[in-house]
Order: sequence, then structure tokens, then C-alpha cells
Amino acid sequence: MEQPFSVCEEQVYNTLYKTHAESLRNHLYYKFGDLEQAQDIVQEAFIKLWAKCNTIIYEKAANFLYTVSRNLYIDNIRSKKVALKFEKTIVETQDNEDPYFHLRTKEFKQKIEDTISALPEKQREAFLLNRIEKLTFKEIAIKLEISQTAVEKRIAKALVKLKEITELQKRNI
Repeated sequence: MEQPFSVCEEQVYNTLYKTHAESLRNHLYYKFGDLEQAQDIVQEAFIKLWAKCNTIIYEKAANFLYTVSRNLYIDNIRSKKVALKFEKTIVETQDNEDPYFHLRTKEFKQKIEDTISALPEKQREAFLLNRIEKLTFKEIAIKLEISQTAVEKRIAKALVKLKEITELQKRNI
């Protein structure tokens, strides 16, 4: 009988990280709408995995990471009682670019992030899986465990909502 992989072995742990960190980050980002927070939560989840490596079975490690990440994220939201928003800082760059160009770019990115974060969670998740991950409606349906028709409706509603938000923003400028 073969010995099961031990999560406490550095090589196994590193493989788990390489295999799951990016998809876990994307999952949290699409679900909750905050990239920086998603990255922090993924790091915390892997720290917890390492701390409990003796008690986690290799085959259950991915489930452990997703469950811990989700719980950490929800706890964080509850403790701060903050509405879902994107918070990004752009590092000042020393180059010959026009400072006004950097400002416009930063404002444009913020508008896009705010617009997408204003979508309801289910619509945002389906929309980002389709537009960022380039998943088909069928693949999204499998991943979210819903029907393909539900995915189509969520994305269609997201597009309508994005158009409405964009129109409102244009009027307010």
C-alpha cells in the first residue's frame, strides 16, 4: 500500500500552492470583488494549511483551502462592515509619461472596478468568469453548479446593469 502524500512535506505543500493559489484567488475575487483582499486571504489560507498540515489529508487540502478562504473573507467583511469595493493603489512610476495620462488611466481603472463591483454577486461572478477567465457558458454552469440558461441570464442581466451604470455615470460627469 502506498503512503499518502503528507501536506507537511515542503515539496507537496509547494505543489498545492502552485496548483491552487491562482484559481483560489480568482474564485474569491470573482465572488467578492476585491483583488487585494482576495490575495491576502489566499495567503492566510495557506498559512492555516501549513499550521494544520498534520491534520489535513492531501486529498482534502483543496477543499480545506476553499472553505477556510471563504470563511476568512466573510469574517473580514463582517469585522470591517465595509461595502464591497475595490481598493487598489497604483505605484507611482518614474518615467516620461504625462502625469495627466497616469491620472486619467487610474481614474478609468477605478470607474471600471467600481462599475463591476456594483453588480450583484451572482451576476459579477458569472460575468468575470466569462470575460476574464474566458469560460464558456457551459463551463461556468458546471463550475457554479447551475444551469446553462441561468448563466446566460446572469450574464445578460450583468450586461444590462453595466450599461445602466455606465449611462448614469456619463450623465453625472
